Amino acid sequence: MAKQSIFGRISQLVRANINALIDEAEDPQKMLDQMVRDYTNSIADAEAAIAETIGNLRLLEDDHREDVEAASEWGQKALAASRKADEFRAAGNTADADKFDNLAKVALSRQISSENEVKAAEPQIAAQTEVVDKLKAGLNGMKEKLVQLQNKRNELVARSKTAAAQQQVHDAVKSIDILDPTSEIGRFEDKIRREEAKVRGQAELSASSLDAQFNELDDLGELTEVDARLAALKAGGSTQGAIGG
Repeated sequence: MAKQSIFGRISQLVRANINALIDEAEDPQKMLDQMVRDYTNSIADAEAAIAETIGNLRLLEDDHREDVEAASEWGQKALAASRKADEFRAAGNTADADKFDNLAKVALSRQISSENEVKAAEPQIAAQTEVVDKLKAGLNGMKEKLVQLQNKRNELVARSKTAAAQQQVHDAVKSIDILDPTSEIGRFEDKIRREEAKVRGQAELSASSLDAQFNELDDLGELTEVDARLAALKAGGSTQGAIGG
């Protein structure tokens, strides 16, 4: 029963769909770590059970070999006893002849018993050999699956670290976009342009004030001429003469 349960567990683990389990897991890396531990422990249990099964098979084989040898030996003893009996009977010694014939019969009985043991053990040995072969194949399948799991776990860990590094770069780039230094420079440039515009405005203002002052001078000159003509008019002169003069 224990052998069958172990064999069933091996078959189940070997048939496990790793990719499907990963897709269903919330944390694939932790799940794979647990699966690696489970597989490793199951392999250790299976190896112990298979070693015991192989040991039992070897005991059966040893007993079978001993029974085969015993059957051969008892056959040889039966033949030797029978020949001895024939020798005594030929010599007219019936009592010793019967004695050795009886020994031959005992040896033949033991031979038959050993042969029966051999025949009874052969199906058991064949069945046990088949079980051991299946267990060995299942164990090898588990070990191959364990290598796949370990490779898958290592691949996943590497991909996870790469994804994390890429996410960090993405977050850094995103933060740079949010705090774009070029936008700060742009605002600084706008400030300088406003200051430059202010300076130009002040220059234009100063220039307009200077023009006003020159205009006042022109107005003052016109007033002076008017006063001169008025004085000439009062003196009895002519405005045309004043213009002409």
